[in-house]
Amino acid sequence: MHNPTKLLANESLILFKALSNYAQVNTNGSSNHAIDCISDNSHKSHLPEILFITSYPPRECGIATYSHDLLHAWQQQFNQSFSVKVCALENGEATGAYVYPNEVKYILHTDNLKQYYHLADSINNDENLQIIMVQHEFGLYGGVNGEYLVRFLSSINKPIISTFHTVLPRPNEAQKKIIQNIITLSAKIIVMTQNAATILAATYGAPDNKITIIAHGTHLTAMGNKQEKKAKKHLGNRTVLSTFGLLSSGKCIETALDALPAIVAEFPEVVYLIIGKTHPNVIKREGENYRNLLFEKVIALELQNNVRFINKYLVLSELQEYLQLTDIYLFTSKNPDQAVSGTFAYAMAGGCPVISTPIPHATEMLNEAGVIIDFQNIRQLAAATIQLLSNPALLQQMRLNALHKMRPTAWQNAAIAHCQLVLSVVSKPTPATLKYSFPPISLQHVKRLTTNMGMIQFANISLPDLQSGYTLDDNARALIAVTRHFAMTGEQTDLYLMEAYLNLILHCQQPLGNFYNYVDADGHFFEKNDHENLEDANGRAIWALGELIAQHHALNELFTQRAHNSIQLSLCYIATMKSPRAVAFALKGLYHCNMVQPSEILRKTIVQFADNLVSKYNSVSDAGWQWYEEYLTYGNSVLPEAVLYAYLTTGNPVYLSISKQSFNFLLSIIFQNGHIRVVSNQGWHIKGQPTSQFGEQPIDVAYTILALGLFYDTFHEPQYLLKMEQAFSWFLGKNHLQQIMYNPSSGGCYDGLEEKHINLNQGAESTVSYLLARLMVEKYALAIHQQTTVNNLFANA
Repeated sequence: MHNPTKLLANESLILFKALSNYAQVNTNGSSNHAIDCISDNSHKSHLPEILFITSYPPRECGIATYSHDLLHAWQQQFNQSFSVKVCALENGEATGAYVYPNEVKYILHTDNLKQYYHLADSINNDENLQIIMVQHEFGLYGGVNGEYLVRFLSSINKPIISTFHTVLPRPNEAQKKIIQNIITLSAKIIVMTQNAATILAATYGAPDNKITIIAHGTHLTAMGNKQEKKAKKHLGNRTVLSTFGLLSSGKCIETALDALPAIVAEFPEVVYLIIGKTHPNVIKREGENYRNLLFEKVIALELQNNVRFINKYLVLSELQEYLQLTDIYLFTSKNPDQAVSGTFAYAMAGGCPVISTPIPHATEMLNEAGVIIDFQNIRQLAAATIQLLSNPALLQQMRLNALHKMRPTAWQNAAIAHCQLVLSVVSKPTPATLKYSFPPISLQHVKRLTTNMGMIQFANISLPDLQSGYTLDDNARALIAVTRHFAMTGEQTDLYLMEAYLNLILHCQQPLGNFYNYVDADGHFFEKNDHENLEDANGRAIWALGELIAQHHALNELFTQRAHNSIQLSLCYIATMKSPRAVAFALKGLYHCNMVQPSEILRKTIVQFADNLVSKYNSVSDAGWQWYEEYLTYGNSVLPEAVLYAYLTTGNPVYLSISKQSFNFLLSIIFQNGHIRVVSNQGWHIKGQPTSQFGEQPIDVAYTILALGLFYDTFHEPQYLLKMEQAFSWFLGKNHLQQIMYNPSSGGCYDGLEEKHINLNQGAESTVSYLLARLMVEKYALAIHQQTTVNNLFANA
């Protein structure tokens, strides 16, 4: 390995940023960068470390933004499994020009070859550093065509994964040799489109087994009301076209401006937003010449009322607002070699129909979510815009198509894909010991779905669909979840939610004690209440009322007395229920009620329900099928859970034995290789027949987690804790699609995991199910952490 001579102490070196010991600050406020790889070992992380070599904010460039977003998602998902650090690239900036965040460990001045070798020495001597992630773009590294990077990689004795942001289809010989050398020196190569992968193999000879396609990441959003967002930005009812990003002539904004007069002639209310600062490199070369050219064109075309320049670098939240109020996004790049565009991806992820020039990224992603036009074709751009604005239904469908197309590219999913690739290269952590980090608990979407009447049933993406009305089912589950949240946090605003849900439940109760399930937006009952079997909904209502009563010590007595009175009124009706799940739900509620106000009738009803389930178990089960029915359907975990509650009430050992046998049988089916895969709603698991593999619902995962908590409390077996974490990780991406089911931006949960896609609607059932699961793992978080730590020690021994 190259070993350069020692540099003088006052020469600019690789800069190590060691927590509080980053730099000695001069009296004028600038940093003294004459320090050589100084490490603060007292703060060294014991987690395996990944080092990204990339430009990084506050430097303003596309790759810096990309890397920041990827690292942020990675840290959110896996901060208990990896320590992610950055070597920030600087090129021509004055020393100390940027103040970096804590994850920046090194700074590399890319035109100084000696610094590359010093960085290599530091990397090779760091036993905790597992892998190097290199972001590549021509112009990012020093030397001819970035040859310094090749010399650096040749000096590294750690595995390397390189990401190519551009793959030139027609490189010159020098460029081709550079890329081929990087391919040879890398364990894996990441590209962002199929087109780039094809070029990499055909033109550069990259082996197929080295190439992985991971799409450019995008941000999950909470969809808002477009007209409200337009009003906030003083855009009224205007039709909005937009373009964003660091401004340069390559964006070819003049194509859109030249097309605008024809568009305005048809739609005078159109306004075109040109969002973003001029690229810093452009400023260095030519100042604001390009922006001034655009100003002059706006005046020449008399478009002052139809064009607005927003000359600033937007923070993410503001950018997302502009994208959500955009009616059509215009992507007019004139560079056919531009493999991928972050601005294009972010626009689609924000639900924007896009009119785009045919860069590879657009031709692969834009199907049915926009229109492709030729480069610099003014006529096509005008015609496409007029066509789409003339067809609001088509625009709306394209908007939905864009959201569905881009949701798999969420940064959380990109982080999962990168993590899985890293695991295929490094020795630790192993897939078995990888831990998903739990997101903060949020009631954001729960509150969005709740009105004064209760919780709305459905959502269009994340926008509540008031016309779907309300159900007893959803409001019962919501009452359980928010009651548990109140018990955990004492959050007083929970009481308003709980009152709304309780009122809806009591509104549904009929004079004979039974409950209706379906309520319209005005509080009237749907006719189908009289034509459907509503036993399961009635059972859930009793469960919810019991959970509320269990918190009597923290609630107003009148509040819990209303719940108690409702249960008393229902007893005659629920005693006639036959559905196993209805019986199980009700038994859970009666258990809680009986714990607070013991009574013989409650105890007898619990025994009646438990004996009902035991009878079903005895009539169906055998050595290979320890269950209550000849099939597994939905909400399976609630059956053994209810029998265990009956044991806790009565002490009957039969209940104890059957509950554990049946629950362990269920777990043996739905847990395989450390993953949960609940029974499909596309076809139940029938005894002796193959099972359907797809169509998983959040509610079944949540019910499993709730039952695991009770079984752990009763039996104190570590397997229940471990399976609880594994099951909750299903929401975070540990599922067959390796995609997150929870939207941390909205606080909602997607409605279903299908074979090849996720149902993006975030309705009441899925959102409350996630909250129930999240609260349960929060309750056991310390115990889960301790148990997984022990298991990982054995696994890595």
